[in-house]
Amino acid sequence: MPSQLKAPELSKVDQERLAQSGIDLAMKNRCGSYLQMDQEVVHAECMQEGMEVLSYKKAMEKYDWLKEYNWKVVSSEKDDVTKYVAAQKEPKGYVIIAHKGSSNILPIQACLFLGRDQIQHVHNIIIAEEDSELHIISGCTSGAHVGKGGAHYGISEFYVKKNAKISFTMIHTWSENIEVYPRSASRVEENGVFLSNYVCMHPVKKVQMYPTATLSGENSVARFSSIVIASPTSYMDLGSRAILEGKGSSAELITRAITKGGTIISRGHIQGKTAGTRGHLECKGLILQDGMIYAIPEIEGSVVGTELSHEAAVGKLARDEIEYLMSRGLDEDEATATIIRGFLDVKITGLPDALQKQIDATIDVAEKAGF
Repeated sequence: MPSQLKAPELSKVDQERLAQSGIDLAMKNRCGSYLQMDQEVVHAECMQEGMEVLSYKKAMEKYDWLKEYNWKVVSSEKDDVTKYVAAQKEPKGYVIIAHKGSSNILPIQACLFLGRDQIQHVHNIIIAEEDSELHIISGCTSGAHVGKGGAHYGISEFYVKKNAKISFTMIHTWSENIEVYPRSASRVEENGVFLSNYVCMHPVKKVQMYPTATLSGENSVARFSSIVIASPTSYMDLGSRAILEGKGSSAELITRAITKGGTIISRGHIQGKTAGTRGHLECKGLILQDGMIYAIPEIEGSVVGTELSHEAAVGKLARDEIEYLMSRGLDEDEATATIIRGFLDVKITGLPDALQKQIDATIDVAEKAGF
């Protein structure tokens, strides 16, 4: 069994924040772990046969062929964030590899913890080789007493090979003075499946991200699912994009967004470039307190035979639904929480039970805190 994660610097409060982010310090339900505190790699280990969890530095030293995957789906010249990370003399981050034919039932967990530093930067590479299946939960959080604030710059490159599958569930539990700039992209080959799940239900100063999946292989699949809540001080500019290149490829982009006074810009873009491709984009938002939800759905078809659709809706809690539940014995707060809980209940097809339970648990925590 993998050894327990050792993080003696963490207070009980910060350990609880890790738990809310899906990180199990005891590693009872994990087959491997990566833990980075600020810029220090504390732990990198995997006990699952056929899989490796390595620091970026060690992986590059071990495998010369990894250069072929370095800055290939995310350009180092994309923007100021990628340029900053690419310029670092000592790159940090992790490399996770599922070698050909391997699979993990218990997920690998990757934790990025921002405690003292002003900026945390990482460059991650995730590869699922042919006929493999890889499940990861990424818990990103900051210390409960981060001083003047900080920023997280995260570059993640995903490669899903023929007949392979990656499910990547990212749970953010930042502080209200933290800015977060993930930059990620994936390439999915023939019959490959890429599931990307994002959950952010705690206050954060700013999140700006727009992950892209390029479905280059025949019958490849991508599904993005996002669940976000914006507090009054939060500004969240996020979304996802799918490029359908392979014949028979398909994509689904689903977002559930709630504002409690903050701003959410929800972007979505599906581009159908080949006949026989399908895509659907859906964004539903609730305004609980005066704030902003701005949905920007885009579907772009350039050939005969691509089928694309989108749906966007923003509204408020229906009073008749609340009153109905109150007539069944719930008080107003309980009725409201029940409706919100149902609104956020997004089941992801193909997600392992362990990861779906973790998403459900995160929503439960938010519900107890009154969303």
